[in-house]
Parts: sequence; structure tokens; C-alpha cells
Amino acid sequence: MTEIEQPSPSFRLVYVPGVTPTKWLRVWGERLPGVPLELLQSTPVAGHQLLLTGGADAGLVRLPVDRTVLSAIPLYTETTVVVFPKDHWLAAAEGAAEEVSVADLAEEIVFHPQDDVLEWPEGLPGRPAFERPETTADAIELVAANVGVLAVPQSLARLHHRRDLTYRVLADVPQSQVALAWPEEATTDLVEEFIGIVRGRTANSSRGRAATEPAKKQPAAKKAPAKSQAQPGGRQQKPRPGQRAATTRQGQAKQGQAKRGRKR
Repeated sequence: MTEIEQPSPSFRLVYVPGVTPTKWLRVWGERLPGVPLELLQSTPVAGHQLLLTGGADAGLVRLPVDRTVLSAIPLYTETTVVVFPKDHWLAAAEGAAEEVSVADLAEEIVFHPQDDVLEWPEGLPGRPAFERPETTADAIELVAANVGVLAVPQSLARLHHRRDLTYRVLADVPQSQVALAWPEEATTDLVEEFIGIVRGRTANSSRGRAATEPAKKQPAAKKAPAKSQAQPGGRQQKPRPGQRAATTRQGQAKQGQAKRGRKR
């Protein structure tokens, strides 16, 4: 009877624009060469849905996520920048500052795309546009047309880089936080393995896959042979063979000399 070959396990990782998982993929390939890792690029909203519906085992996503069903480990917080044309007054101003303040944008049209990953509890700075662009990429096109400016995490500004645009850090505004998330009820061994990689654990870490293997028994330490020489600290030295007899003869000779020299 022909044995049916079972498919090898795989790991599905969803990630959102601006996140670069390359370094973690390299470590995964080194530690689990027999387990393929499938990358799924997705929008922030769709990425969360993939995790909730079982379409991905884990994800590099932006917070917030639904913590009632998803576990999440915050990884890093991104700097928020404002993107504008290179001939904009913010770039052309003499001694242009490294940072732009919210007050600097008071008279500027600031786009708010529908896929914005920043939360604005106090409202978007500047003046609102007549319409919200559908995507960040659409908003970038409008910025390039010198219609307004755009506030985004720095990784998205780099992702949508254009030669005719530049950006500056935008101070005192919300920031985006990137996290590793996965369904709490589906914390598999492979998920634990990826958590360890992201957290920088070594392959021999107590939480890694190698730790699940039985520990090898270490050979018992050999007893040190008894030392025949006297050790520092006053321990007596054992006499060597023949040494005891020589010592006895020396003692007898000394006693004889003492008797001969004694007065009668």
C-alpha cells in the first residue's frame, strides 16, 4: 500500500505597509529550514481580519488591535513626519528646522486618507481637504501636485518616496506603534518560535524549540585523585616509600649523639 505523504507545516505571516520583516525571515530560515514561511502583505484593516478569521498565523500590524481575541507584543513606535514638495516653503525656508510644529501647519491643507494609521484625538492639524483620499498613495499624489501636505509614520514616507517630495519630523502629534499579534486561542509552537525570533532569543533559549528537546545528561564530574604532596595551608605531606625508614635512622643517630655527649 502506497503511503500518502503529508504536507510539511507552514507558517503564514501577514504584514502591513511600512513594516520590513526581512531580518526575522532570515533567522527563521536558519532555524527552521524545513518550515516554509508564507508572507502575506495586506492593508492594516485587512491584516487584522486575516488574523481574526484564521487566514494568518501571526501578523506584524499596527496597534490598536482587538485585545479580546488577539494577543499582541508591541515592538517599536514610529516617528511621525509631514510630507511636502521640495519647493514648499517648509523646505525652502532659510535654516529649515529639523522638526515642524503643528502651528507651522495652521494654514496648510493636511490630507487625511481613509487608510490613515494615526489616531487624532484632538483632530488633524491644519485645514481639512474637501475630500478624504482613499489611500495614502492617493494622498501622496496630491501632495506631489502641491495641493497640500500629509502626516504619516516615517516608514510610509520612505515607502512612498518620490524625488520631488521630502519630509520633516512633526512634533507633538500621535505616533504609530507596530506590534506582533496572533489569535490568542491559536498560540501554536510555530507562533512561539516566531515570538522568540522577534524578541531576539537564541536558538538554545528556554522558550525556543530547542528547549522542548530532552536535556542531555552531563557526565558526572570525576573525583580529583588524592594528592600526595602537602598543600598550602598546613596539610601534612605523606611520606614517600623508603622515606619513613630514613627518617627513623636519622632520629636514632641524633639520640646516640645526645647520649654520648651527656655527662656521667
